[in-house]
Amino acid sequence: MSTIIFGIHAVHEAIKSNQTLDKIFVDAAVQSSGIKEILKLAENASVQIAYVPHQKIDKLAKNGNHQGIVAKISPIQFHSLEAILEENQKTEKSKLYLILDGVSDVRNFGAIIRTAESVGVDAIIFPKQGSASINEQMVKTSTGAIFNIPLCKVDHTKDALFYLKSYGIKTIAATEKASKMVYDVNFRDSIAIIMGSEGKGVSKAALKMSDDKVKLPIFGETSSLNVSVACGAILYEVVRQRL
Repeated sequence: MSTIIFGIHAVHEAIKSNQTLDKIFVDAAVQSSGIKEILKLAENASVQIAYVPHQKIDKLAKNGNHQGIVAKISPIQFHSLEAILEENQKTEKSKLYLILDGVSDVRNFGAIIRTAESVGVDAIIFPKQGSASINEQMVKTSTGAIFNIPLCKVDHTKDALFYLKSYGIKTIAATEKASKMVYDVNFRDSIAIIMGSEGKGVSKAALKMSDDKVKLPIFGETSSLNVSVACGAILYEVVRQRL
């Protein structure tokens, strides 16, 4: 079964990352430079192209912000966490993993993928139950970054924590209940950051298994940050320490 993706950035990244595109639909009335570049890449990759009315594009994208282009791709492939950990052991570079423990909002998940790929996260890990569906809106929100970062779907978050610990990866949970600020923890070694759901935060089981806990400073009346914003702040602290 094909997945629908839409928008110039999402389709462009799908082609660049050698995803299998079944067909590209282009609004016959739109002639932007971004679409022209995609069509050139598509022709070189022998991808079928169809020029259709604007109404057809709207319907395929379910009235999303498609920018005049939609594509059907084969389902996104998930990676084995064990295989990723085994492969990454071959290099001495400190690894950075991200665990999304019950992040169910599609746009938050997509925004996190975009940031994670930008900072060089080695894999995003999430449980089958309680996580956002990988769909066209997530692809759009990630601006196609979803095609450039390994996604590992596990049965339970605790399973992922068990495997990570067995490979010597330190696990650090982001929670407002932490006593340490994010700036007081060493992120230079191989680590996995755990981000929790929008409503409940990191699960009790994951908090119990984590090696450390951190929080971001809050100075205003707002008691917490959006999970994608908080995730970005923490990931860039990791980057700062590793520069």
